[in-house]
Amino acid sequence: MTVAIVLAAGAPAAGLPTGTGEPLADRLTGQLRRAGADRVHTVTDLPALAALVDTVTGPVLVTGGDLVAHTAVLRHLATSPVGPTVALVLTDPPAAGATLVREERGQVVDAGPELPDATGVFGGALRVGADDLPALAAAARSAAVAPAAGVAVDRLFAALADLGTLTFAHRVRLLVAHRVADPAGLAAAEAALAGVDEDRAQLRLSVKERDDFFTTYFVSTWSPYVTKVCARLGLTPTGVTMISVLFAVVAAVLFGAGGRPALVAGAVLLYLGFVLDCVDGQLARYTRHFSAWGGWLDTMADRAKEYLVYAGLGYGATHAGFRYGWALAVAAMTLQTVRHMTDAWYGVLHDEAARRPRPAGPAAGGIGGKLNAASTRVQANTGSVSYWLKRTVVFPIGERWALIAVTAALFGPLVSLVSVLVWGVLAFGYTGALRTLRARWMWVPVLDTVDATLHRDDGPVAARLPVVRPMGPLTLAVLGALGPAVLLVVGLFRSAGDGDPGGLRWWLPVALVVLLVAGLGAGAAHNGPLDWLVPAALRAGEYLFAAVVGVVGGVPPWLVFGYVFVLTVHHYDLTARLEKRQAAPPLHAWTLGWEGRSVLLAVAAIAGFAAPAMATIGTYLLVVFVASVVLAWVVLPARAGRAAAVPVRGASPG
Repeated sequence: MTVAIVLAAGAPAAGLPTGTGEPLADRLTGQLRRAGADRVHTVTDLPALAALVDTVTGPVLVTGGDLVAHTAVLRHLATSPVGPTVALVLTDPPAAGATLVREERGQVVDAGPELPDATGVFGGALRVGADDLPALAAAARSAAVAPAAGVAVDRLFAALADLGTLTFAHRVRLLVAHRVADPAGLAAAEAALAGVDEDRAQLRLSVKERDDFFTTYFVSTWSPYVTKVCARLGLTPTGVTMISVLFAVVAAVLFGAGGRPALVAGAVLLYLGFVLDCVDGQLARYTRHFSAWGGWLDTMADRAKEYLVYAGLGYGATHAGFRYGWALAVAAMTLQTVRHMTDAWYGVLHDEAARRPRPAGPAAGGIGGKLNAASTRVQANTGSVSYWLKRTVVFPIGERWALIAVTAALFGPLVSLVSVLVWGVLAFGYTGALRTLRARWMWVPVLDTVDATLHRDDGPVAARLPVVRPMGPLTLAVLGALGPAVLLVVGLFRSAGDGDPGGLRWWLPVALVVLLVAGLGAGAAHNGPLDWLVPAALRAGEYLFAAVVGVVGGVPPWLVFGYVFVLTVHHYDLTARLEKRQAAPPLHAWTLGWEGRSVLLAVAAIAGFAAPAMATIGTYLLVVFVASVVLAWVVLPARAGRAAAVPVRGASPG
């Protein structure tokens, strides 16, 4: 349930007659209802707003009485998937007493009437999530005792920012939103409103403002038409996601079948599947159907589709006579997962850095600061060669799928996998080097802001290991990954020389002991400038150890791929929850931890049962994952819904 409040205090324009003759504040009331508000109240002062907020348990949409905007602007603000608290930010010249805003990475990091480095002006409307309602009530009471000059909604937002409430900026593109102060301003704003086709603008807005080169020029040029058709057919974003998964599965089968017609057909289906992968997000933005479940499913489906395609390419390369087709597929999946882990954690690092004071003194002028400034300049110069090179060199998903489709159709699965690995390694080296330098400049202990044990994926063994503090958790995690890496290289060389890698079985305990070195940092503080790399290093260590067990234990390569695939699904679940700052999966304690799974694999491999153990542990982990998904997205929400089915106290709607 969303409650909307029109705060008319200090806004003389609220009583001005609009083109239809009704006062502006009354028109806003109707727009808020059409935007999805269940109840709309009009209050005349901040104490009344605070008292009303005290009775509400769901999100609150607050607007001033001087806002002239398309209804879609209010709907987009109310349904924004970021948050929980989002503020409308405009580029209009600020009026007297307006609240200026400075934002970084979409977050409002400062707000007030005087702000020399402002990037925008508060638009007189904000959505406040349920968790931030106490802060909203406190801000209203604080602003009420301050001098009463200026529009009340501006004073309210400035007070909310002073309380440190994390607020995201909602920018207006293509649609119209202006704050007015007199009849002339109202007439000009209404003329601008009438000059825009609201539905056409919303369809164009469904496309991301900034995307990668291939997506921008080879998908988004025509995908909005598909989005419009899907909306008319009543398809949901989740339904489109499932269709895109089907396309990717069929493409993977065709890549595995081989033969030029099958490879070309697979490439076409892969491209169309990627178009639908873009359409599901566009449809969500166009219809405003967002949900935590949909966001989670989209993240999981994207990776599952890509890795199933790797499986098809691995099988196809092996079927065509290349001995290590499946090994390349496992390598591609491992590389991409580790890259994604660094992407996710670097994003969290950057978001945390934006909320904190900027470095001062020598740190501000170091190489990290210079790289950060250079990156900002390039990103601001949209459409330039440097801008597109920066976005393309990192090998985003559109470029990956395009490369797979073209190389598979023209040259076959083997070349496709090698191309993905080569570009992926180069991109990883480029982004890793630059991010490391910038991260040292930002120096944000990002893993201290979340549950490090959860996102390390530690199990009961790591919890009982002693802590080696002087070396740091990142050094220990990297050292732990080196043991399996060395043994894997030796095993592959022996296999390539027609030797018996099974003779290395007794070296598995050594590799396991080295891997468990990473667990010695489990209880240490993860507050180093590069400790955001720890989860990625742990993922690499576990996947490499699984590959070692596969090579040394004579496990069929497809089974090794399947086992690592299940591990990636489990770890992407954690990553998706990290990005949304959600709680741990309900059955996470049953997943045994990276070290627990590795110990079981090693014991079984030494006993000569590597393949059955890998199949059993993989199946067990998959069952736990499915059960956890059902609990998290079906059972527990249903229980919470029944518990929340209580009448909400509140004033009568105005």
